[in-house]
Amino acid sequence: MNPLRELQAQGQAVWLDYIRRDILLDGSLRRMVDEDGVSGVTSNPAIFQKAIGESELYDQAIQDYLTAEPQGQVEGLYEALVVEDIRLAADILLSVFEGTNGRDGFVSLEVSPHLARDADGTLAEARHLWQRVERPNLMIKVPATTECTPAVEELLAEGINVNVTLMFSMAHYEAVAGAYLRGLERCQSPQRLASVASFFVSRVDTKVDEILENLGGEAALDLLGKIAIANSKLTYARYQELFEGDSFRSMRDRGAAPQRVLWASTSTKNPAYRDVIYVEELIGPATVNTIPPETLEAFRDHGKVGPTLLEDLSGASRQIDELDSLGIDLQAATEELQQEGLDKFAMPFDSLLDTLRSKRDSLLAGVAVRSGVE
Repeated sequence: MNPLRELQAQGQAVWLDYIRRDILLDGSLRRMVDEDGVSGVTSNPAIFQKAIGESELYDQAIQDYLTAEPQGQVEGLYEALVVEDIRLAADILLSVFEGTNGRDGFVSLEVSPHLARDADGTLAEARHLWQRVERPNLMIKVPATTECTPAVEELLAEGINVNVTLMFSMAHYEAVAGAYLRGLERCQSPQRLASVASFFVSRVDTKVDEILENLGGEAALDLLGKIAIANSKLTYARYQELFEGDSFRSMRDRGAAPQRVLWASTSTKNPAYRDVIYVEELIGPATVNTIPPETLEAFRDHGKVGPTLLEDLSGASRQIDELDSLGIDLQAATEELQQEGLDKFAMPFDSLLDTLRSKRDSLLAGVAVRSGVE
């Protein structure tokens, strides 16, 4: 059996962490939905930068936009391109959305990374994108910064589906889960609301492993490649406390669903580790794993499936304690990771706008020459 399909039997949804115009038009995404059980798509500025900025796939769409809007700003061009991709993906996944009664089949679109410390700006852009895309299976991605967490609550209260992203720590998770619960309480139709808490995994090992290697010694080196998974397992245990006990019962009675934990950044960054480790070690019920294409193919080929997320929670707790005993501040490291994540999305976003500006100027110059305008 396809290991990706086996994940479904464990209660885990598989989302594709990738989007590009060709897979939407040539049937590739539809095949992944039908054959692999892919039930969602996530996007971010870095993904769009590679898709649009590093290919010619969008050149005709850019030309069409400029023909219709020759005075249009580059931000409007960017929005037109990504909204079209998101709509195409959402339409492909609509059957999943309808077949799961609105619990799956989502496509995520992120607000500008430059709004990560601006709650009002985030609210305004999230509302605008929600109306512009106009698909029930859209999720608006909002970063889990201190400044934007109130915006998450407000959007949810308004009935807008939210993918809260760039979480690296238990503190990040608890703040986001609290915002979800408060937003859910205020929402008039909580049974129609969906949200995921995107918790980043492999980057934690990248950051902490460097500290451990610099520290040296048997105790430190024994923790290499273990902290990201331990951190994730403890976060999932907190999810269970919040959403699987009596405290969530009143909302369940109103038809509301828990805010699933979504494992993000699950490609293996260190070639010394198994290429599917961050999929294999975090398999559990009511979760999502958003997987980039290379890791998806690797897991389809040789992934091993079992209820690993529920295994050895005491061992995970011990590893976090051992990290602390070595004087390594995991909370400080995860705060750095969140800021680095914001920067890693802002840079490709700006790069893409620069590329689009260059393409726009070149195409407009070409149009001007052909029309005889100097």
